[in-house]
Amino acid sequence: MRLDDRRARLAEAMDAQGLWPADSPWVRRAILETVPRHAFAPDSLWTWDGTAYVSVDRALQPEAWADLVYAGPYDSAITQLGDGLPTSSLSCVSVVADMLDSLILEPGHRVLEVGAGMGWNAGLLAHRAGPGRVTSVEVDAELVAGARQRMNAAGLEAAVELGDGNAGWEKAAPYDRLIATYAVETVPWRWVEQMRPGGRIVAPWGRLGHVALTVAEDGRSATGWVQGLGMFMPSRGVDQGREFRAVQADHGTHRTRRTTREVRRLAENLGLLFSLRVTHPDIRITTGETEHGFTARLHDGSHSWATVTEHGPDGATVREGGPRDLFSEAEAGWDQWERNGATELYDFGMTVTHDRQDVWARTPESGAYCP
Repeated sequence: MRLDDRRARLAEAMDAQGLWPADSPWVRRAILETVPRHAFAPDSLWTWDGTAYVSVDRALQPEAWADLVYAGPYDSAITQLGDGLPTSSLSCVSVVADMLDSLILEPGHRVLEVGAGMGWNAGLLAHRAGPGRVTSVEVDAELVAGARQRMNAAGLEAAVELGDGNAGWEKAAPYDRLIATYAVETVPWRWVEQMRPGGRIVAPWGRLGHVALTVAEDGRSATGWVQGLGMFMPSRGVDQGREFRAVQADHGTHRTRRTTREVRRLAENLGLLFSLRVTHPDIRITTGETEHGFTARLHDGSHSWATVTEHGPDGATVREGGPRDLFSEAEAGWDQWERNGATELYDFGMTVTHDRQDVWARTPESGAYCP
């Protein structure tokens, strides 16, 4: 199958699921026509084979390589490893499109991107904002060189600078728009300082979703709403913790019990999942079908894990290992979320000031979210 055919297949999947942003039609055209994803993919990608990440080389495995570049709407392509874990990727197309839509980018805007990676997102930004309007900051010198080369080959003009994205890039400030391609726990105040009043910041928060913040006219705060969910890598140097498989392998099953919880709600109700992220930030939750039934996996990145597997209307089986009863902790947060009125995902927002960051529900005046 040719690259064009794979690209068409991906476009159809995005169309079928309504994932192209209606308010930003330029995004679809840019991704499919002007700034193709494969032009920014390195010759070697990485995929998980069940036990480790293995390399997929374009010259040796062209079909497998192309399948990784143009996988499904929710699939990223891993482009770099560090200590056996992914450190850079081509983000999944659905999230890229959603975040660009959230940015409300117009021609002529001055844009700061933090986290250049392969340069694809910077290329999309430059296509929209115009030549010389985009600055992208990347902490990895090898990625900077590659992003510059790919941008030049694509005929797109943007500055790719070597530096710490969390510090922004003051030399080209002030900016109208800022977009981050990696997750932060706290939105750096330097980002807010380098924006014009009314400027917009779109950033992944907590490796789970992204927020869009508008800088106040006095420049003393930035406030906005959660825009959607998605998993993001953290900024370079942040301890990613251990993966579920590693934690489970080191700590066998210590406890088994039954629960009547409807485990699928963790996948179906994004407000519940986000609420647990706010109230229990160290518990990582993933869900999906397994050979045993629909399963939620929880772990703390270090010593404790849990699985909760549904068995139809008869409830679910909880298996836990390690010193913490992770699902019991999550259940307490679940109960509090329900008592708080079952806040929906898009009812959550964030306010950032020089001294603090608050995640709130329904109105900024409600203060920090404590269900």
